[in-house]
Amino acid sequence: MPAYHSAFNEVTDLRAAGGMAILPIKTRVRGPAPIADANEEDIIDEALNLFRANVLFRNFEIKGDADRLLIYLILYITECLNKLTKNPSLREAEKILGTLALSNFSIPGDATFPLNALYHAPANKMDADLLKQYLSQVRQEMAIRLPNRIYEDDKPGKWWMCFHKRKFMNKSL
Repeated sequence: MPAYHSAFNEVTDLRAAGGMAILPIKTRVRGPAPIADANEEDIIDEALNLFRANVLFRNFEIKGDADRLLIYLILYITECLNKLTKNPSLREAEKILGTLALSNFSIPGDATFPLNALYHAPANKMDADLLKQYLSQVRQEMAIRLPNRIYEDDKPGKWWMCFHKRKFMNKSL
């Protein structure tokens, strides 16, 4: 059974930086991402919907720049779930994930980026800054949406938390 790929691979008129598509997202967080239509699914919704199915795969064929962003988001969701293993309340989880989203992180081309084999470095400093700002915006939006998706009765849902030990493609951020 093949892994699920991003539906945004079909969209051709998008900008890319570092091998990742700069896709529109529904967000209240300031940043370089274009604003998506509120009634349509964006890449963050897609990552949340496909996470539990895709995290089980060890191999993932990349079919476009949107798949690279999907891989990054799935690995970031795993990192978020690892931070929530102590079962904090919903409010505490929002604070923990907000802090994680704003923490320092590496981008493709950096020596500490774990997925450099799958991504290429940004072409110039401007693209690197754009990618850093975009990933920061996406991480902050994920920190807002993820707790609302996984929490049930002020506890993380067991059907989400059972995936925190899984390593998608045997990688982690």
